Amino acid sequence: MAVSPLKNVIRERWKNGTPTLNGWLSMPTSIAAEIMARSGYDALTIDMQHGVIDYRAVLEILTALAATEVTPIVRVPNSDPTFPTRVLDLGALGVICPLISSAAEAKAFGDGCRYHPLGTRSFGPLRAPMVYGRDYPARANEAILALGMIETSGAISELDAILDVETLDGIYVGPSDLGMSLGMPPGMDREDAEFLRVIEDIAKKANKHGKIPGIHTTSSKYAARAIGMGFGFVTVAGDARHVAFGAEMIVKEVRESVGKR
Repeated sequence: MAVSPLKNVIRERWKNGTPTLNGWLSMPTSIAAEIMARSGYDALTIDMQHGVIDYRAVLEILTALAATEVTPIVRVPNSDPTFPTRVLDLGALGVICPLISSAAEAKAFGDGCRYHPLGTRSFGPLRAPMVYGRDYPARANEAILALGMIETSGAISELDAILDVETLDGIYVGPSDLGMSLGMPPGMDREDAEFLRVIEDIAKKANKHGKIPGIHTTSSKYAARAIGMGFGFVTVAGDARHVAFGAEMIVKEVRESVGKR
């Protein structure tokens, strides 16, 4: 039986100083995920928090991604330990958990992604051993990636303690929620001086603690800027945005062309 390699490519890239370009999946269709996977992304994150993807769709998307080279990640809806267990059992190699605001929350999440003796993950993988081999249980702890989202002012004040959690591999900045918690309106790719200072400090502290710093962006320009700040895991837009942007551009170009006649 052919199996896929079970290794944390994202961590390896970060240690080598090579950023990981992540794409975002919010549409419950495997063909869109496969198109994204074959577009050059290093990793793809399936969004169960804000998109329209349910557990069945996660399985279908992970099955499609298994035929590609991307690292599959899932953003779970909340910190309920059931969610990391279920998506990891299906074959996800990483989990992003929203609204991590304390070291206790970070530990509960990180521990829930690891088997004993490192953590508290319940044993019972279904699909993962089929994809990664029968020795998956013995190798999973070192391969799984656990990223806690930093998106509240409380998380900023507790950042050093959060980054000290052994079972947490890194953090992931949610710009809209973090900006709102700092008194700003919701928005992405922010230019506010205060916000830029905050996220630069986040990346610096994460790297200092040996943790992978990640962030969500919606443009290639801002993604490159984030990499320059020290972020090693950078999301560059997602399926829905690509479809919307491409459609808008085509319609605009046609209307402008017709209008010139």
